[in-house]
Amino acid sequence: MKKKVLAILFAGIMMFSMTACASSTEENSTGSLQAEISESETQEQEGNSNILVAYFTYAENAELPEGIDASASASIQVWNGELTGNTGAVARMISEATGGDLFSIQTVEKYPDNYNDTIDQGQSERNEGARPELTTQIENLDNYDTIFLGYPNWWGDMPMAVYSFLDEYDLSGKTVVPFVTSGGSGFSQTISEIENAEPNATVEEGISLRDSDAVSAQEEIQTWLRELGYIQ
Repeated sequence: MKKKVLAILFAGIMMFSMTACASSTEENSTGSLQAEISESETQEQEGNSNILVAYFTYAENAELPEGIDASASASIQVWNGELTGNTGAVARMISEATGGDLFSIQTVEKYPDNYNDTIDQGQSERNEGARPELTTQIENLDNYDTIFLGYPNWWGDMPMAVYSFLDEYDLSGKTVVPFVTSGGSGFSQTISEIENAEPNATVEEGISLRDSDAVSAQEEIQTWLRELGYIQ
């Protein structure tokens, strides 16, 4: 009788142990799976952190008066409460769509407070082959694989500040995706200039937008980014 009772007790202990082991294995397996999912989600969320959207725009490089009426100038825009220009607005659309970081190319010497005088100064700088000194710097360029590079077309060329940017940074091994705003001249010869300045970078197909269409170009920009594979 005692042997029978002991046998029953032993069997119960064995069943409890097996159940506990199975539960522990299941919890470990579930925990590992959750860790993998969490890591995957983190990588997906950080997947576009290697994109930089660098741009030059007039309104962020001019001595504009306080309280300026953006609607009074076609070259000045307000995007999500921030004063910028046409190229700056496009840069923000790209950044919002891709999750890329924004970088405004800004000069030490500011441009005049009206666009006509500014592009005249831009023409003088172009004729002189000037390289305006920049006041903003990228501290972590190695973190970026793709550089969206935006600028307005001034006199059939990039503003000289963009040349300063290309002179300052070695984009070898990186992908450069240009975008331009213009009155109708598009890229002109600026793609070749970028390729010449950064011969070891890959320059992808860019997008050209008319100044007057820039702030309403979100759908067009998203289609372009989708075709290039930067968004789904």
